[in-house]
Amino acid sequence: MDSQTIVAPMTPTGVSAVAALRVSGSQVRLVVERLFGTKAAGALVPRMANLGTARDPESGKVLDSLLYIYFESPNSYTGEDVLELYPHGNPLIVRDLLQAIRSIEGVRLAEPGEYTRRAFLNGKMDLTQAESVADVIHSANRAELENAHRLLGGALSKKIATLTAQVKDISARLELDVDFAEEEADPDFAGWEARFVSIRESIQQILNSFRGKANLSRLPLAVLYGAPNAGKSSLVNALLGEDRVLVSNVPGTTRDFVEVRLFLEGGEIRLVDTAGIAEHATDELDALSMKKSREILEEADLKILVVDGTDERTGGALQTRDEIIPDFIVHSKSDLTSCHPERAKRVEGSLCISSKTGAGLAELKSVMNAALFKKRENEEDLWITSEREKACLEEAYAGVNRVLDLLRRNPAVELLAFEMQLVRRALQSITGEISSEDILQSIFAGFCIGK
Repeated sequence: MDSQTIVAPMTPTGVSAVAALRVSGSQVRLVVERLFGTKAAGALVPRMANLGTARDPESGKVLDSLLYIYFESPNSYTGEDVLELYPHGNPLIVRDLLQAIRSIEGVRLAEPGEYTRRAFLNGKMDLTQAESVADVIHSANRAELENAHRLLGGALSKKIATLTAQVKDISARLELDVDFAEEEADPDFAGWEARFVSIRESIQQILNSFRGKANLSRLPLAVLYGAPNAGKSSLVNALLGEDRVLVSNVPGTTRDFVEVRLFLEGGEIRLVDTAGIAEHATDELDALSMKKSREILEEADLKILVVDGTDERTGGALQTRDEIIPDFIVHSKSDLTSCHPERAKRVEGSLCISSKTGAGLAELKSVMNAALFKKRENEEDLWITSEREKACLEEAYAGVNRVLDLLRRNPAVELLAFEMQLVRRALQSITGEISSEDILQSIFAGFCIGK
């Protein structure tokens, strides 16, 4: 492992109240000395917050008055000496601090994922936990985040460790039989098939939980549609709490669908405001707008029909005489009409709302959240998202199948022992007991700098 000390910001670029930088490696005490003075370096106490004035090591220029915390090896994120600095969140200050620290001999800018990689190499976490760090950062909804925390906490690691221990136990027995094959009679494998079947079932159970990151990263899509001037754009603005979509009393103001991001209790979603869908198009552009509205509705996870609550005619024609079947119906403009829950109940799954007063908005968000973030049957279950882990499990599964096939044909014990070695190595690769430089590089290259 590279012995150089590394430094990187832990917070994104931009103006903020406070920023954060992390230094890790053998030169941490020297960094403190050069920034804050010899006395500060000699008085370092692990995990104690210190207030100091950082100065440029070369010019002596004041960089910032800031908090810093020292974490002594091995009780740190990376397992090395670590220094965390919390300057004011002015990008100029952050840049000057980085340049000052990098000017110290033996210190360089960290590569993507290098802190977590060092944590893995120093035994602070295994490879499945290291991979889950990125999932914790990038999870788009609460369920994904909770799953990532379970992985980071070692839930998958424990399952793999149990499987690996079972395989190691069998391998040890087989290798012992190989060593004494000439001195003893053929080994008795009675009852072994059940053990291998059990191991295969455990591997299959984990494989069945795989969810590709491409699918997980797709945000749920909710689409508002309805007749022109039904109040769709006003509803989008009300849900966001800001004027993001142009609103006008003139029907047909929205000509193209407008997509925004909305945070619900369960996570972030895509919310689309479509052009009004009328019985007849007024011109070629209107026809094209309605066509695009129908196209985006085909992709929707939740279709919400917005009905003008002040138009009595919509009471019996809630779908604007269109073939699109809504998942939910919203009666808008309830502040201008006598719309109340009894009227909304004419069609199951509907709600009266007012974009002006906010009435019904909380209920609508709750409905959207329940529809787009359905609770799983067993909240304690976990799933895997790593293609690498999936490939290792598939390799182990195939190896167990070969062992079962050999058992049924009364094989030489040497063949069984060899196949079990392959199964064991596949399982050990998941947690990083066995790993190559190429694999580590491919995993951590996708991390952000500073993690």
